[in-house]
Amino acid sequence: MAAKIEYPLEKIIDIKKRRVEEAEKNLKLKEEALQKEENILKEKEAQRDKVKQHAEDKLAQLRHEMDAGTTTDKIMQAKVYLKLCQEKVIVEEKKVAEQKEQVELAKKNVEVAKKELQQRRQEVDKLITHRKDWMKERMKELEVEEGREQDEIGSLIFNIRKLRGY
Repeated sequence: MAAKIEYPLEKIIDIKKRRVEEAEKNLKLKEEALQKEENILKEKEAQRDKVKQHAEDKLAQLRHEMDAGTTTDKIMQAKVYLKLCQEKVIVEEKKVAEQKEQVELAKKNVEVAKKELQQRRQEVDKLITHRKDWMKERMKELEVEEGREQDEIGSLIFNIRKLRGY
C-alpha cells in the first residue's frame, strides 16, 4: 500500500471550487451594485423632497401674500411659478420611480447571484461527499487485494517449506 490513492475527479473538484470563488466574487459585485443603486435612490429622494418642500414653501408664501392683500400681477406670477414648481416635483417623482426600478433590478441580480453561489457550493459538496465514499470503497478494495496477496504469499511459503521438507 505504498502507492498513494488518487481520486480521479480531483481536477473537477478544483474546477468547481474555482467556480464557487467566481460566484462569490460575482455576488460581491452585485451587492456593491445594489448598494450604489440604493445610495443613488436616497440622493434622488432627497432631491425630490427638497423640490417638494420648495413648492410647499412657495404655496404658503402665496397664501400669506393673498391674506395680506397684494396685487393681482404678483399673485399671477406666484401661481405661474408655483405651477413650475409642481412640474419639477413631478419630474423628480419620475426620477425616484425610475431609480426604484433600478434598485429592484439590482436586488433581483443579487438573488440570482446568491442562487448561483448556492448551486455551485452544492456541486462541490456533492463531489466531496462522493470522494469520501469513493475513498472508503477504494480502501476496502485495497485491503481485500492485500489480503489475497498475503494469502498467496503464505500458501507459497507453505508449499515451498512442504516441498523442502521443513
